[in-house]
Amino acid sequence: MRGLVYTGTQMSEIQDLDEPIAGAAQVLVDIAYCGICGSDMHAWHGHDERRIPPLVLGHEAVGTVRGGELAGKRVAINPLMSCGNCQFCNGGNEHLCASRELIGMRVPGALAEVLAINKRNLTVINDDLSFTEAALAEPLACSVHSVRLAIELAGQDKNMTIAVLGGGAIGLLAALVFEAYGYSDIWIAETNPLRRKMLEGIGNMRAYDPRDRAMDKKPIDIIIDAVGSGVTRKVASQLINPGGTIVHIGLQDNELGLDTRRLTLQEIKFQGTYCYRNGDFAEALALLSEGKISGRGWAEVRPLDAGAQSFVDIHEGNAPPKIILQTL
Repeated sequence: MRGLVYTGTQMSEIQDLDEPIAGAAQVLVDIAYCGICGSDMHAWHGHDERRIPPLVLGHEAVGTVRGGELAGKRVAINPLMSCGNCQFCNGGNEHLCASRELIGMRVPGALAEVLAINKRNLTVINDDLSFTEAALAEPLACSVHSVRLAIELAGQDKNMTIAVLGGGAIGLLAALVFEAYGYSDIWIAETNPLRRKMLEGIGNMRAYDPRDRAMDKKPIDIIIDAVGSGVTRKVASQLINPGGTIVHIGLQDNELGLDTRRLTLQEIKFQGTYCYRNGDFAEALALLSEGKISGRGWAEVRPLDAGAQSFVDIHEGNAPPKIILQTL
């Protein structure tokens, strides 16, 4: 089979690989599409010691099951693997399992033609949902989880002002989730002009360049930091309303920036988030199936052969919020 292999810092190439062999409780899935995630870029930049080259990256995948009771079924892949029997797994918080693992991290990922995966990680998708839309389920699940946490902490007042820092896939999807849930005063900060132009035509959010303008000094009740840098943590600390909520989902760096003194004095809630619950993944697929969220206008499909260049394009800022590679 063919796969896109991360071979070293800022290097990847198409290689001929041995097909995986399905283990106990696993099936083989013929991958149709797989998106490039920010965490894949983090690895490609050489910033993730867990992803050691040579390695097939990728975990935002859909495809067709090759054999077994699900043979021929179109499926969305939940790439999060957990033990299934700890207090977190039994309590519906699989994403907090101490044994959690992700395909494309220490085991081969889905930027290849075939993947071996446990049957419990597969969700059959309906015939009305295209593969390209279903490929957004995994990043959307992350955004669903972050928005649900924000609402849980901040309350359900639909009139709250929301700012999303970062117009990549996770930030954009978080804004779209808020919109799908009935919120309307949604701002999204993005410094890349190409992405900002795209954002201006999607949904009812208001995209702006944070270097040129503020949000008209509006009090901000919820901030989703989808960048996760020292700079954005500093900005979030400054902009958030007293008593407000910051949800931190970005992982760009671990530099200083968060103003813990202001968070303490103003009783600002700060919530970190990583991954999602199984219920969030199901909610993501429901939002896509119902047409409430779509990749139209911001997700671009490219052939697998364009994968290496796609990583370069994302690195250089010449890419839309999401690139999905077609392996068919």
